Amino acid sequence: MGDKARMQHGDPERREEEERRWSSRSYNVGAVSSFLSTLVTFPIYKTIFRQQIHAFSIQEAIQQLRQEGMRRFYRGLFPPLLSKTLQGTLLFGTHDGLLLLLASNPSEPCTLGERWTAGFLSGSVEALVLNPFERVQNVLQDGRKDARFPNTRSILQEFNSYGLKERLVVGYYRGLSPVLLRNSLGSALYFSFKDPLRDGLAARGLPSWLPALVSGSVNGTVTCLALYPLSVLIANMQSQVVGRDLLGLQQSVWSVWESHGRKLTLLYRGGSLLVLRSCLTWGLTTAIHDFLKENTGQKSQVE
Repeated sequence: MGDKARMQHGDPERREEEERRWSSRSYNVGAVSSFLSTLVTFPIYKTIFRQQIHAFSIQEAIQQLRQEGMRRFYRGLFPPLLSKTLQGTLLFGTHDGLLLLLASNPSEPCTLGERWTAGFLSGSVEALVLNPFERVQNVLQDGRKDARFPNTRSILQEFNSYGLKERLVVGYYRGLSPVLLRNSLGSALYFSFKDPLRDGLAARGLPSWLPALVSGSVNGTVTCLALYPLSVLIANMQSQVVGRDLLGLQQSVWSVWESHGRKLTLLYRGGSLLVLRSCLTWGLTTAIHDFLKENTGQKSQVE
């Protein structure tokens, strides 16, 4: 019996070999979907960032951006565009690869525990690789740092002037602990419930493109809202560079709480835009990812 016949008759070893051979496409699909969704949602992201840093209302954040002008509006785009593209590459590719390793029976749907573990580990890898990009991005987007750090190169020169330990701890990997916590938990939640929600909606006879869009939007929004206080803490920690404003983790938590008037409602300033951005980002990313995956012959039993 030839290779093709064995595949048609469900040879487990051959099927698993094919899955592993094509699993690298998950990285490409994740990269494209994340790149496109980041371009669309960057203006919303930058507005949210200003709310996180200054506890502004939406109107105040937009007014500040208007005063800075269109020339500086896309300042800080390159780091998130690069990091989000890498994020999608790592997140989806690593998750699918780990899921293949963790799956006890490749011919059966993966369990919730397997999806959670693969998501948690892929989120941890993502955090370790991308923390430097988020660090540079947060310095660039803080308007108070414009004079001292007008571009990415000036920030890199500052960090590279430190000794090795300070270059990592104070420079590129500042805020790593909350980033690890946010990314690992967020990825675990996203991958645990994305496919079951999508499949449940698809069973209702909805148009083929809609279940993935709704699943990504709902799942991504709930996850981002739950972890939003960590994002506020990270934005404030990573916007600090040197001098008296360079606070430790505990001091940063207290400083953020104080600067937001010790009120959870103020801590969630930016939450309304976060819902919009999360719906667009995760909805588009999930829909584009699933569409590309299906149309490149990647739809596999890890789903």
